[in-house]
Parts: sequence; structure tokens; C-alpha cells
Amino acid sequence: MNDLASTAAPGRTLCRPATRAAARRALPAVAAFAAIRLLGIAVLAVWSAAAGNNWHTLLTARWDALWYTRVAELGYGYTVEPVPGLIHSNLAFFPLLPWLERGLSALFPLTAADAGMAVAWLSSLAAAWALYAIGERLHGPRAGIALAALWAALPIGIVQSMAYSESLFTALAAWGVYAVLTGRWMWAGVLASLAGLTRPVGAAVVAAVWVTAAVTVWNDRAGGASLRSSAARHRGMVAGVLLAPLGWCGFFLWVGARQGSFTGYLDVQGGWGNGFDGGIAFGTYLWGLVSGPGFAVGLALLTAVVLVIWLYVHGARRGQPLPLLVYGGVVLLLALTAKGFFGSKPRLILPAFTLLLPLAAGLARWRPLRAGLLIGVVAVASAAYGAFWLNGSGPP
Repeated sequence: MNDLASTAAPGRTLCRPATRAAARRALPAVAAFAAIRLLGIAVLAVWSAAAGNNWHTLLTARWDALWYTRVAELGYGYTVEPVPGLIHSNLAFFPLLPWLERGLSALFPLTAADAGMAVAWLSSLAAAWALYAIGERLHGPRAGIALAALWAALPIGIVQSMAYSESLFTALAAWGVYAVLTGRWMWAGVLASLAGLTRPVGAAVVAAVWVTAAVTVWNDRAGGASLRSSAARHRGMVAGVLLAPLGWCGFFLWVGARQGSFTGYLDVQGGWGNGFDGGIAFGTYLWGLVSGPGFAVGLALLTAVVLVIWLYVHGARRGQPLPLLVYGGVVLLLALTAKGFFGSKPRLILPAFTLLLPLAAGLARWRPLRAGLLIGVVAVASAAYGAFWLNGSGPP
């Protein structure tokens, strides 16, 4: 094989010629991703200066970035009560990003907020590499480049450059799913566990590992193989399956023990007004917009929801591999069925890069100049929207 996962044998270093070759192949995709994101930051800086704002503050010291910084600096236990009946606790925020912020700020002359932005920028490059590897494996090098570029040019792509956890999570999730695709079960379990320490949607990576492992064993059994021989054939599968949920479950249970209730983490989320109701609250919100003065906004939001569902179904009909279908489906399901801050839904769907695979495969069949021009136009629009968004309401 010509991919990263296949070059790394257990107990051996990853720094091998084949790995370096894989990195060289990914370089155009990572460069395209970086160029699009730098364009977004440059437009944000100019827009912010004209609006009397500071672009650095917008990226590092607003909304969730402040909460991650507080965890890094003060630990868990901080709460506020913005309105009677709602208790916002920093226990809602998973710990891997704050741990990295604390570690980097101790090692380098960085504030925790700047360390968070550094983690986001570096991990977004790692995510771009993983997206290239997935696109290359499924549809060829040009699809890999297109996939990384499209993810960078999403309308809310500016979040990838903020001191938020989306970039870190996407890097871990994408490499984790890639490890499942290439049969590197131990790596898949480790990366799924780390993703589970990053965001609640880490459960999607765990699901990708578990469901794929279960189907693999089922197919082996259908072919006459025993459970033992199936485990022996797929080295590390059992260990990967056992490792995958440790991060997510560990934090969930730790919060529960701290709160004195098994459902402690869900209670913390409830204090923020978050939870899962099967999409009833979101549907009611959409209907209120469409049937009221906010018709145009509601119609745009409804169109976006239909589009992402169509992209998922289209990917499934085109034979998208099972790990990608499970991961993308769970991310999409959790995002659309959650109640709470409805303006956050685009950000919650951001890690669902699998939805972009059909578009990337289509662009790969275009002439390079035509595809590059289209992505360039989308990137400029994304940069302008990101600057407008952060200088306005921004992500809740």
C-alpha cells in the first residue's frame, strides 16, 4: 500500500521512506489548505481593523475559547449563572485541548489562549493531511487535494483557525477513521480514545471502530472463519475495540463521579440548555423561522439541512466505505437532533468532512484550472463570510 497507515508496523518508527513519500504526496493538499486559511485570516485582520476590533482577540478570547482557557489555567469547577435556572459549568468542555494549552504554555512563552490557537492551526494541517490521505485512497490524489481544500473553504472554515477544539478533533477523527480503513486497529483505538477526550462527538469515532469491527467479524464468520481466527487475521482488532471508548467514557464517568450522579455530564449539558430530543426543538425553531418574519433565514437554513442530508445519502449510494458512513452519520445525527444553541449547528457539522467526499470526487474529474478557479471563488467567499461572522454574532 502507499499510505501512511500501511507503512507503520507495530513497534517500528513511523519515520520511514514510505511515510516521507506519503507526506510529499500530501504537500499540495496541505499547502492549498494553508493558503485558504491564511486568506481567511488576512481578510479577518483587515475587516476587524476597519470595524475597530482585534482579529487576534476574535480568534483566541471569545466564546468557547475563553472556557477552554479557564480550564487550562484554573482547572474544572468554574460556573456562571447567566440567567436564573441555567448553570454554565466548564465541566461541559472535554479536557484534551485545555491539557495541551496548559502543557504548551508551560514549555513555551505562550499564553494558554495563544497555545490553544497554535494547537488549532497545527492540528488543522494534520487534519488536511488526513483528508488528503482518505481522498487519495478512495478517489485518487486530485480528490484528496480537493477534499482538503473544500474543508478549508467551508463558510465557517474560520473556526478551524480559532482556539476551539474542532480542528484538533477533526485531525484525530480523520486519522482514526483512516486507520480503520487501512486495518490499523490499534492506531484506530488510540486515536478514537483521544478524539473522545476532545469533544462529545468523539462517540462517532468510537462507533466507526466498533461497527466496522463487528461487520468485519460477521463477514468472516459468514465465510466460515471462527471468532479466534478472525481476531488473529485482523491484528490488533480486539485491542483497538477496547481502547476506542476509553477517552469518552473516562471523562463521562469522571464528571458523573464528581457530580455524584451517573448522568452528571448530561446534567451539566442540561445546565447549558443542551441535550438531545430527536430534533424536535430544532424542527420547531425551523418552523418558527419559515412561518414567520424570518422566512428567508429559515429557508436558507432548511436548504442547508436538506443539502447535508442529501450529501450523506449520495455518499452512501456511491458506496462510501462503512467507517466513513458510520462516522459521518453519527456526527450528522448528533448535530441535527441536539437542542440548545441552534446557531452552533454549522460548527457542530464541521467535523463531518465525509459529506464533502462526493463533491471532491466530482471536482477531481474536472480540468485542474477549472476546479482551482471554483475553489478559489469559494475560498474568497468563505474568507469574507468568516470575517463578517466573527465581527458580528459569531459562534455561540
